[in-house]
Amino acid sequence: MGKHFLKLPKMGESVVEATLTKWLKVVGESIKVDDIVVEIATDKVDSDVPSEVSGVLIEKKFAENEVVQVGEVMAVIETEGDEIDVEPALLVEAPKEKIEVSISKAKPFILPDPLPEFESVSKTEEDAKAMVSPKTLSYNSEFLSPLVKSIVKAEGLSQEELKRIKGSGKDNRITKKDILAYVAQRGSSPSASEKQMIVDPIPDNAVSPIKTVAESGIISKSDGDQFLEMTRMAKLTADHMIRSKQTSAHVQSFIEADMTNLWDWREKVKNEFLEREGEKLTLTPLMITALIKALKDFPLLNSSVAGDTIVQKRAINIGMAAAMADGNLIVPVIKNADHFNLVGLTKVVNDLAHRARTHQLKPEEVQEGTFTFTNIGNFGSLTGTPIINQPQVGIVAVGVIRKMPAVIETSQGDSIAIRKKMIISHSYDHRIINGAMGGQFIKSMADYLENWDINRSI
Repeated sequence: MGKHFLKLPKMGESVVEATLTKWLKVVGESIKVDDIVVEIATDKVDSDVPSEVSGVLIEKKFAENEVVQVGEVMAVIETEGDEIDVEPALLVEAPKEKIEVSISKAKPFILPDPLPEFESVSKTEEDAKAMVSPKTLSYNSEFLSPLVKSIVKAEGLSQEELKRIKGSGKDNRITKKDILAYVAQRGSSPSASEKQMIVDPIPDNAVSPIKTVAESGIISKSDGDQFLEMTRMAKLTADHMIRSKQTSAHVQSFIEADMTNLWDWREKVKNEFLEREGEKLTLTPLMITALIKALKDFPLLNSSVAGDTIVQKRAINIGMAAAMADGNLIVPVIKNADHFNLVGLTKVVNDLAHRARTHQLKPEEVQEGTFTFTNIGNFGSLTGTPIINQPQVGIVAVGVIRKMPAVIETSQGDSIAIRKKMIISHSYDHRIINGAMGGQFIKSMADYLENWDINRSI
């Protein structure tokens, strides 16, 4: 019988660890190839880890809500074959005994024992550590995971509070479960600052007007006010938005685009497109098509800033902001968007939008974006000033399309007609994009939308 070690896969350059949220298999259960064994969560997205082999689960290395580093073994699966994987720890573990090394015909030499001075210093350090209180030693804040750090920041926990939390993870590390348990307990007994928020005097014999609903995270007050607990994703999004405003010098440009030709063309071909391709032709891929052309006209908008260096990207990876059913926002990325024709782009947009709403995106599908597009017109908004998705330097928002009276200029004279108009908003990083380029960029996008070929084939 062989053994296969199921490891946490690499999930992008910026992701180094994940929280194990749920085991879907129990020890002793049979597993087939591609069966989902465990669910994980990163700071960006939730995901599943499938098995690469068939066999029987014989060991779990981590419990639920523990943090796992990329490459670490999460489970051991017994297989029918004779091959046994080498566990990563075994590859890097140094031998504890003396090591002999022979070179050619030279006599082997033995690495000497540690110097006496070093040994005495080590013992002195250990003695010093032993004098420190156990409570202090049990606190390990140097290795907080990004997920735990984000919760700590969102909750405004102080270092003194962190020291009171007993970590249940490896080497007494504070896990997501530990921090959430503390926050829940902390919320049930208001701090001094929270008590100051309740200004109504409460008689000693009265029932407290604050009632905690543990299941929903809602704290209600007698006057009708409610304190709602933010979700994990909402906290991460809030932190990301604040850091973006602190990083980039946000400037906006606006332009109105006449969408009549594009609107009429879509109405003419949408039924044929659905029958032929089995996909709905929405306005989103049509607008992204114009955005891609504008990015090719102004490639500096397809960049990022690293310190004093501008990194102009070759690949055009369009982030497409999507609202999920729970009200949170996620930005799946269309990789190499300029390589798709309209049919291919429509299928990718529809697929990513559907899986974003149903929480089925993979970690790599929300990474490496170079520019972001958001359609706030879906919610009836005329326009908005979106926040740049770091480390990008620009984001475009399109508003609702409305019927508007407009002056039509012709060689025979001017006339007034009903046209379909839309406002495009462009937020860009004024550190490297000046107002002229920012305005010319959306003017280019608007021109492509307005000059849509009404006779174009699908």
